[in-house]
Amino acid sequence: MVSKNQIKLISGLHQKKQRFANQLFFAEGVKVIQELLQSNFELEHLYTTLNDFENVQSSKRTLINEQELKKISALTTPNTCLAVFKMPKETEIINSGLIVALDDIRDPGNLGTIMRLCDWFGIKQLVCSKESVDIYNPKVVQATMGSIARVNVNYVDLKTFISQTKLPVFGTFMDGDNIYQTALPKDGIIIMGNEANGISAEIEKIVTNRLTIPRFGELQKTESLNVATATAIILSEFKRNS
Repeated sequence: MVSKNQIKLISGLHQKKQRFANQLFFAEGVKVIQELLQSNFELEHLYTTLNDFENVQSSKRTLINEQELKKISALTTPNTCLAVFKMPKETEIINSGLIVALDDIRDPGNLGTIMRLCDWFGIKQLVCSKESVDIYNPKVVQATMGSIARVNVNYVDLKTFISQTKLPVFGTFMDGDNIYQTALPKDGIIIMGNEANGISAEIEKIVTNRLTIPRFGELQKTESLNVATATAIILSEFKRNS
């Protein structure tokens, strides 16, 4: 059974302010929770409607019913389990290899998908502007499908971070060089811009290499690609060339 205080705590974790005040976040679904349990994330408590997760000590596991799960879930159709984890401390930025930098990404689904892409392509470091959506947003955690446990994420002043790096800085623009005809290095920072406005003007000024993903459609009327889709193409090309 879940107590009123536990319901109040978890309900509060739906909000960024309360997540950071308590240094806690939650994840839902068997796959995501299992991934996090096998990582360096520390479990605070697990709530489940099934008699599963036998590897979790009983003092940190509570059997609840579907109605109780609905009270704490962020999903329209709740899964069978929800787990609260402690937020880990940010670790030092790995300033080598390929780094993906996000300039004001606001959509939780996009951020979660980009984290999965980083995990898939072996990108260890993701740097986010302070305006970007919080990685512990429940929708982001859900969209990562566990990749949140394997990608190092830091929130920084993006302009300062890029200005201080010695790595080449890549950004995508409509007037950039064709990515399919460009020699791409093993090391560099790849900047992906805001869903509506792209890379901001102040960040554009410090981009050293402008790239474009060319359109092949006959009418050439598609204005842009979804930022997560563009990230997939770009990472694939960088890895293919490495």
